[in-house]
Amino acid sequence: MRLRHPSGRIVHLSYGISLDHAETPSAALEALDATAAELRSRFGTGLLGVALRLPYRLAAALADDGRARTRLRAELDAKGLEVVTLSGTPDAEGGGENTDPLGDWSEIARVRHTLDLARILVDLLPFEEVRGAIGTCGLGRADDWDENRQKAGARHLSRLSAGLADLAWRVGRAVRCGFQPAPGRVLDGPEQTVAALTRVDKDRLGVCLDLPAVVRDWPDPEAGIDRMTDAGLSVITARITDTTAGWQPVLRHLLAADTARTEYVDVDTAGGAADLQHVLAELTALGLVPEQQPCTAP
Repeated sequence: MRLRHPSGRIVHLSYGISLDHAETPSAALEALDATAAELRSRFGTGLLGVALRLPYRLAAALADDGRARTRLRAELDAKGLEVVTLSGTPDAEGGGENTDPLGDWSEIARVRHTLDLARILVDLLPFEEVRGAIGTCGLGRADDWDENRQKAGARHLSRLSAGLADLAWRVGRAVRCGFQPAPGRVLDGPEQTVAALTRVDKDRLGVCLDLPAVVRDWPDPEAGIDRMTDAGLSVITARITDTTAGWQPVLRHLLAADTARTEYVDVDTAGGAADLQHVLAELTALGLVPEQQPCTAP
């Protein structure tokens, strides 16, 4: 859903759909059906946003097959669904990274997968959209991040930035990538995140925040967000993975009346349309309205 913030900026609200068990484009199309039907049962007609999590085999297949991307885009259009964000994080970011076949950002496979996602996303974006976003893991486990991994990670982030720049030059659409802090990762709290991402290309690389995790793990979430944004890091995407957690003050801080410090809010829960409706109500209370309506501050 496209919502207009009081500042005039458009904020995209999307519901996360995991396609982790779909290894082919055909299987991905089938997996979309059930979630799309549930969303329609709650929201009726109108354009709905979905954030897709693509496993590496499916992403590689779609990146190599332009016709498959065209079919997926046509299927999304037919269902009234739009995609502006993709996820490259494992299903359980807090612990799933250890078993992820791609490894961490010291592995070249992570770069290839993320650039595959970017190539797919530029073809899935609505025609009028000129940019989208990808979420990915918080570099790697802090305990394993020795000097060799750190050097490899720096090279791979540079390669990612160059790849995203080249893609934007070729297709005229920009994709930014957000790295998600998590306990025990190189990107843990705000201080570690700022230190680890000091030298990255901040026009294309930033952070992806799991708001319930931020509330749970950071002693002062609002100050932590200010610390990162003051250092030039953008909050590229905000994820809500548990609607029962007290994430509302953090979202309010990100979407204060005078500015919107993120333009993508993804509801990545198992609660389905009810959770999406809950988050939509919170955004409405902050003064956001459907794109076509005039916006008034709350």
